[in-house]
Parts: sequence; structure tokens; C-alpha cells
Amino acid sequence: MPLQHTDYKKIHIPVMVEEIINLLNLKEDGIYVDATVGCGGHSAEVLKRIGAQGRVIGLDRDYEAIECAREVLKDNRVVLKKGKFSELQEILSEMGIKEIDGIVFDLGVSMLQLKDLSRGFSFFSEKKLDMRMDQSTELTAWDVVNRYPENRLAEIFRDYGDEPFARKIAREIVRQRQKKEISTCKELADLVRRIIPRRGKTHPATQVFQAIRMEVNREIEELREALRQALNLMKIGARICVISYHSGEDRVVKNFFKEEEKKGMLEVLTKKPLLPSLDEVTKNPSARSARLRGGEKK
Repeated sequence: MPLQHTDYKKIHIPVMVEEIINLLNLKEDGIYVDATVGCGGHSAEVLKRIGAQGRVIGLDRDYEAIECAREVLKDNRVVLKKGKFSELQEILSEMGIKEIDGIVFDLGVSMLQLKDLSRGFSFFSEKKLDMRMDQSTELTAWDVVNRYPENRLAEIFRDYGDEPFARKIAREIVRQRQKKEISTCKELADLVRRIIPRRGKTHPATQVFQAIRMEVNREIEELREALRQALNLMKIGARICVISYHSGEDRVVKNFFKEEEKKGMLEVLTKKPLLPSLDEVTKNPSARSARLRGGEKK
């Protein structure tokens, strides 16, 4: 049974809120975009600090997230829109918005997706492999696991998951699916668990699942396009904040910031990424791999 939005409100903890708010340098009448609105955690904090004329545009490619944010935020200064990163400029243009004062990206998978076992993100789900953030798209995790060639699987696990056993896992997936399709998340997680040793408290399949999710949702391609469009929309002095949870994503952000700084388009505000405090990680273990980078339009 899908997780109820009201349940999600109780367990959702937005990551690195204080650091985001400090970096955004909020203006009372500013227009801010939460490009990964989720259940509205970061947006709620922005709304507390802007005036009656301020606005927040919340975007998400996941319809369930939009509905959850609608319940949580309930503020006439908020407009919620379903869409991908690569549709950012188009969506804002349709709203008559040409410039923004700040934008936030939180690139992690949301609890709304993880806790709803029917969405096929969880190691423990016995539902069909899915992992689509946008349920209207065609490619699913089942397609990746059961149809991709061994070399491509290994490449995805290595590049998107930093998985040292990438080749071995890909080989075993292909061997197993020749006998019987790998249908559920639990089947895949159990397969990976048999191959590689446990890594402390982290589930052995964490990096494989992350890599497949990133492939299904084209996350790296979408991120590159989002950063470009965001900079085009930002006013002089506007701020951009990006929280990533994977070295590949963080590298994309770091390199984009560095290149735009060389062009004189952006001032990098975080020479090294900001990390969550020990206290935050203790309260919210899902924040442990978060890396926050910020920049200002010049």
C-alpha cells in the first residue's frame, strides 16, 4: 500500500537546511526555485524567511511528491509544477518568470519513493523493479537489469555507483537472467548480497541500486542541463545551491562551477563542499553522504 502523505510528513527531514538558507542569502521579495521540492522541506524554510511578495516555485518530476508538497506547504506564495530539470526554463517561461533570485537542488532519492514499496526503489520490495521518479516515462529498472548487455551493466555500476565489484555483479546478473528474469527489488538485492561482503551498516546493494536509479532517470544528463538552465535564469547576485550524494554528481557540479567561474559568470562560494554536521548525521543517517556546493551569479 502506498505511503500516505501525512505519514511522510512525520518522517521527512530535509538535509542541510541551515547551510542552504545561509548560502541562499534570501531577499524578502525574491523568487526562489526548489527544483527538487519533494515534500517541501527546504521550501518550507525558505517561506519562513521571505515576505508576502516573495515566491517559491516548487518543481518535481514525481507527481506523488507534488501532491505531498501541496499538503505540506499550503501557502499562496507557492506554485507547484511537475517537470524534469531539463524543462526548467520552459516551465518558468510559461509562468512569465524570466529571472530568479535563487535555486536549490537536492539530488537524493526521497523517503516518499523509498518507503512506498510499490515504487520499486527499496531493497526489501517484492514488487517489480521500477525506480522511475516520473511514472509516465518508459524505461524501468526491470528493463535495465533484464535487457542491458553485461558490458553496459558493468559500466553503469562503475560510473554511477563507484562499485568495485561492478564486473562481477554484471556477470552474475546476466547468468541468472538466462535462467529466469530478475523481477523484484528483493531478488536483485539478494543476488548482490551473495556476491559482495557486507559494508558496515550499509546494505551491499546500495551502490548498485543507486547506479540503476541514476540510469533509469537519466540523472547525470538531466543535472548537466539543469545547471545550464539555472544559470541562464539567475539574476546577477542570485545564488545556486546543490546537494549531491554521489561522487559523479558532485564532480559534475564542481566542474560546472569551476568552468563558469573561469568565464566570470559565477563566483564559487564553497571552495570545498560543505558536509552535514555530526549532529545532523546522527539524527538523520540518510544525510551522511551529502555534499553541498554553492555559487553566486556574477
